[in-house]
Amino acid sequence: MEDNKKIKVLVIDDSSMFRRIVSKYLQEHPELEVVGTAKDPYDARDKIIEFRPDVLTLDIEMPGMNGIEFLKIIMNQCPIPTIVISGADGKCFEAISAGAVGFVEKPNANTMNEFSNDLASKIKEASVAKLEKKKYSKINSSQVSNSVQRKSTFNNESIRRNKDIIAIGASMGGVEAVAKVISQLPLGLPPIVITQHMPPVFTKRYAERLNKECVINVLEGKDGQEVLSGHAYIAPGGLQMGITKKNNKYVLEIKEGEKISGHCPSVDYLFQSVAKVAKENAIGVILTGMGSDGAKGLLDIKEAHGYTIGQNKHSCVVYGMPMAAKNLGAVEKESSLEMIPNVILNQLKRRQSTVKSID
Repeated sequence: MEDNKKIKVLVIDDSSMFRRIVSKYLQEHPELEVVGTAKDPYDARDKIIEFRPDVLTLDIEMPGMNGIEFLKIIMNQCPIPTIVISGADGKCFEAISAGAVGFVEKPNANTMNEFSNDLASKIKEASVAKLEKKKYSKINSSQVSNSVQRKSTFNNESIRRNKDIIAIGASMGGVEAVAKVISQLPLGLPPIVITQHMPPVFTKRYAERLNKECVINVLEGKDGQEVLSGHAYIAPGGLQMGITKKNNKYVLEIKEGEKISGHCPSVDYLFQSVAKVAKENAIGVILTGMGSDGAKGLLDIKEAHGYTIGQNKHSCVVYGMPMAAKNLGAVEKESSLEMIPNVILNQLKRRQSTVKSID
């Protein structure tokens, strides 16, 4: 967006009351301008042509054509950054797969202020998102299984002796980016810990979705849980997740806490704990997202002699967090999203070779 130019927003929802409320709250943000509202996708199509909005807010459940069907058409014809307003029923992830860049949870009377601030923040982030007509296709379990069968298998004993752990952080665009990375990783890898900026409740559904799409086991993390090879753990929304070590094993440490780098869960919080506990055995990966959360933590991993990877600008929806990390000198290897799984595997192979040569 140009300096001092307001972000033009079109609000799409079948409830006239909700359209008025959302518009009223968004207009309180000086950077935003609600240029119009639409009651359904057909009305929205005409309003898009008339007002040329920079960002859409979209309800999923609407009469005639639902929001997901509408998204698929929009993203195929004239992609516009879209924030979905969704209940916690899992349909938000269908919307992300269809091309939405983010989502916020539907508010109630007690959460309206928090909702409006979150929505405004997401709209600002979405306004700089990079979209393409061709979106990542959804990966099903059979495709993943066939893909992973072609990959080499790692020696579990070497991994246990190396005490490796992989930490991944992401924000806007990360729902699909994280899925893209971990769906291409085979069984037998070190444990993976993941912080994706996401509200409570949604993280559990996200873990369930990933668990169906990946050959590794994916679950929402629980405090005190030992992290195991072949497993990935998603930080619960609204809580801070890090790791500690007990009886020479990595264990999740999850607790309530203040926002760090503007977020809870925070990528910095996760990365800093991994740097402190795993040191040179850590692999840190920072993916697409707005802001700088994770940059300092990734630098901590690098300075602890771990290995650090940043997603490159071309493949990011928002090149914010990886850019901040790169500018800080925290990124050892910059790579496209498609190649990051190979970068991880190659680094683990190098570590295995080092262990064998020492033996």
